[in-house]
Order: sequence, then structure tokens, then C-alpha cells
Amino acid sequence: MTSPAASLTILTGASRGLGRALAERLLQPGHRLICMSRSTDEVLRALADTAGAPLEQWTQDLADADGAAQQLRIWLDRQSPDVWTDATLINNAGTIPPVVPLREARADDTRFALRVGLEAPLLLTSAFLGATRAWQSRRKVLNISSGLGRRPMASQSAYCTAKAGMDMFTRCAALDEAQQPNGARLCSLAPGAIDTDMQVQLRSADAAGFPDRSRFEALHAGGQLTSPADAADRVLAYLARADFGAEPVADVRG
Repeated sequence: MTSPAASLTILTGASRGLGRALAERLLQPGHRLICMSRSTDEVLRALADTAGAPLEQWTQDLADADGAAQQLRIWLDRQSPDVWTDATLINNAGTIPPVVPLREARADDTRFALRVGLEAPLLLTSAFLGATRAWQSRRKVLNISSGLGRRPMASQSAYCTAKAGMDMFTRCAALDEAQQPNGARLCSLAPGAIDTDMQVQLRSADAAGFPDRSRFEALHAGGQLTSPADAADRVLAYLARADFGAEPVADVRG
């Protein structure tokens, strides 16, 4: 039985980087947070207990997109539609495969990147929108995209494709929801360049196979990377905007 709470947020990829910073800020009394990842986080649990914030951590490998979507749909189907004042799905999880040209990419690495970065958010969004269709609460889907879904980059075919696909399915689903009486609002949002493990991976790639390496080195050397904490604040401020979803594909930098 779900205890009363005003707000509900489902968040993927809360174990590190931007996702972890988002999770910490969403730990608030009266705001139920569900984190979906491969393992639970006892430090996050302790933070939730200290804050008096309802937290659930679901162990789910997002490479099993069907399993993740089924788990979400079953849980949402069990909820009373009038319990929540608002409900939000944040598809944050993603993965960057080895930085190599497509001709050298391992099939397993490519499949994993597409399953986690595109198939999982697509199916989770479908499950969320379907299960909450009759809810009268405010419903939002925030997909964490990337500028690399809007400009090509050598040696990152799978990552760029996943983010470009995320942008497009967000556009399509937004058109679907616009036809509904209480349709959800959706946005695929690029959060800017963030100081995460992904940036380290790109700066460490073999320059011979990754011509953009110098650009990422310059971002780091020039102090142009946003901290995960600051990026989370900007993302959540965008999510709270009254016009959220007016542009289905957007950039937090405006």
C-alpha cells in the first residue's frame, strides 16, 4: 500500500553523475522517488532516511528493457489515480560504448548502448504513458538527451544514434499526448557538458580514431564543464517551468 505523497518521480541511472545529483535533490518529504538501476545504494538510502523522504530502489538491468517496462507498468497499475498530484518519469540512464569507429565496434557493445540509451527509455515512456493515461494529475516525461544526438561525432555511432532516436520518439509521443484531454508533457533535454565519467572516457580515447578528442580536452582544461550538482539544479529548474514541454526537444542552455 502506497503511503500518501504529493509527487511521484521515477528516475533511471541514479547511481552516479547527473543521475545521482538529481536523486539527491529529489529526496524531499512528500515526494516519492523511485530509482531504477542494477543495484541499490545504501548511501542514498541513508540520505532519504535523514530527509524523511520516501525512496524505493528497484534493482533492474536496463539492458532488459522489456523487464524494466513491465516492472514499471505493474507498479503503476496498482496505484490509485487520485493519490498523486503529479507524476514524472526521468529517463537519465545511458552508456557510452568504447570510442572506436563503427567498423571496429563490437556487436555486444553496440547492442548494449542502444538498449540502455534508446530501447529502455522508449519502452519505459510507453509504459508510463499507458499506465497513467486516466490519471488526472500532471504528468511529465523528461528524457536526458545530448547535443551529440543533434550533431554527428566520429567513433560514437551508437551513442549519437541513441540520443537522436530519443529526440525523435519524444517529438512523436508529444504529438500523441497533445490529442489527449490531460496529455502528458514531454521534453528531450540536452543538459550541457557535464564533468562525468563520460568526459573522462572521451578525453582518454585514442586520438587516431577519435578526431574530436582535442575538443573534449579543451573543455576540461578551460573549466567549461558543469558539475553534476549544478547541472541537476538547471535540469530540475527546467522541469519545473510552466512551459515545460512546449518545445519537445530543447537544451538547458536555452
